[in-house]
Amino acid sequence: MGFKKEIWSRLFGSKSEQVRDKQVPDHLLQESMEKKEEQAVTAQPPPPAVEIELELPKGHALHKLCEMRAERAKGLSSPRLLLGGREDFSQSELRKELGRLQRVLTLAANSRLKEIKAREEKAQADAQKALLIEQSKQSAAKEDTPAGESTQAEAQKTASAEQSARNEILTPPPIELDAQPVIHISADKLSAWLIVFPPVGEGKDVDREMLYEALSDTGIAFGVDEELLKRLPEERNPYFSLFFLAKGKPARNGTDGRIIEHFERVVERKFEVDEHDRVDYASLHFFQSVEAGGVICEAVLPTPGEPGRTVLDQEVPAKDGKEAPLTKGQNTEISEDGTKLLATQAGHVEYVGKTFQVKAVLEIDDNVDYSTGNINYMGDVHIRGRVCSGFSVRAAGNITVDGVVESATVEAGGDLIVAKGIVGNTDSVVRADGSVFAKYLENSIVHARANLQADCIVNSEVYSDGEIQVRSGRGIIVGGRIRAAKKVSAKVVGSKSESQTRIYLGGEPCVEYERQELAAVIEEAEAELEKLEKRPNSPDKVERMKRLQFDLSVNRIKLEQMDEELAKKQEEIENLGGCRLVADIAYPGLVLTICDIKARLKQVTSMCNARLSNGEIRFS
Repeated sequence: MGFKKEIWSRLFGSKSEQVRDKQVPDHLLQESMEKKEEQAVTAQPPPPAVEIELELPKGHALHKLCEMRAERAKGLSSPRLLLGGREDFSQSELRKELGRLQRVLTLAANSRLKEIKAREEKAQADAQKALLIEQSKQSAAKEDTPAGESTQAEAQKTASAEQSARNEILTPPPIELDAQPVIHISADKLSAWLIVFPPVGEGKDVDREMLYEALSDTGIAFGVDEELLKRLPEERNPYFSLFFLAKGKPARNGTDGRIIEHFERVVERKFEVDEHDRVDYASLHFFQSVEAGGVICEAVLPTPGEPGRTVLDQEVPAKDGKEAPLTKGQNTEISEDGTKLLATQAGHVEYVGKTFQVKAVLEIDDNVDYSTGNINYMGDVHIRGRVCSGFSVRAAGNITVDGVVESATVEAGGDLIVAKGIVGNTDSVVRADGSVFAKYLENSIVHARANLQADCIVNSEVYSDGEIQVRSGRGIIVGGRIRAAKKVSAKVVGSKSESQTRIYLGGEPCVEYERQELAAVIEEAEAELEKLEKRPNSPDKVERMKRLQFDLSVNRIKLEQMDEELAKKQEEIENLGGCRLVADIAYPGLVLTICDIKARLKQVTSMCNARLSNGEIRFS
């Protein structure tokens, strides 16, 4: 009930506050409210202390003790059992502690009542016993007195004395029961509360000696409020109120160690578009460069736990923080103090698996031409010039070209970035196992196992196992063959001259292209094997046939795996809602093929959104 009252008073205020508000004039009330608002803005009030009151039923033994005391001490208030002093307790934890406190008080109060009753009964029994003894003495005295000697006056006087003695004996002396301190210790033994039962009869009031004796009996020896022990015996009414007696020291667990990473695990690809809607491909450097000895990440060490102390002066163990280990990757090392992951060489930082690695970056300060020859590198390559016709660049990682890729062969194990575009012919192929980003593609053959983005694609053969985006800059696709697994999006597809532009959607174009190449290799090997079988037997024939048969076996397995991958990919695309072509404007001359179903655009279509529906391609 106390808890409910507290909540209602916070929400709606008390009646006394409402009355005071009504008595204040409006202009003064307005000024008071403004001041209160200003104070609330400038300084937030501290949160209210967490406390809750225990309310016992009317017939509880503690109320009976209070009533007994009230007969002697007029004006004594009812018990006030406010459980506080634990700011770390939630309301639910306080309620649980209230339940434990109620059980302790019930046992103590019932025991006190039993003791009072037992002493009263003993005093009454002693009085009855004394009366019987007195009566026996009086009977003996009567028998010793001779008959006729006593007068009537003397007989009355004797009878009166006997009645007075009988009354004194029947009225037992008041019992003597000293005040009783009762101590409740919290479940976690970090707090203790005190309540004092008053004395009964001629018993002694509470004093410091009683309080210290209670502390000794309960074993409380830490965090005791000495001021309370000094003040309580001097108070006018120290009984039936709950006091916060002792507070322990809670244990503080150590904080876990953590890793501060100075490089991103996944480099976000941000395209900076200028006011003319053009992408600055020269800024698309996905390298996270680091020098030898540079700090890749560092470990914050865990902190040790700080043990606590209960009010019983027992240690509360604390847990130390857990260490966050640094994991070495390729071309990295851990510092001598074990707190830093350092690069052992200059290069490009990548997060692979569960570790940071440093991959070497090959820097070509000029063009790839006769001065450099062909490039074959197991890391990342950065070419500050162009890749000239007739040369090749192959890298296991990313390739960045600041200039133009001419009729050259470029193969990247990661992403390929060409700041100024690709101008090729049918003799050279540009491939990337990741994504391709280029200013433009012209007369080029480009393969991207992921996505492809460009400002313009003209008369090129493009293969992408992801999406093709041509929305920055001019955003034109005209001529050539464009193959994408999922989606092609452009501002303009085709031209006013109705030049033929073929777009194929579905499957995995790069895998299909590689499958065609592999099928051609298998067909060529089978033809050669057939010719060898017709030749006369010789050691060279046998050796050559074994090699061809082995290669055929391996290639046929690869072909089966490719077919399974293509079937699975097509099923995934269908589950995602199929493939589509999106264009702001599409011109006649566009031939769209989706999953072997072909359609030719016959009229200019704005806001084109073409997809396969019920076995038919619809341009909407």
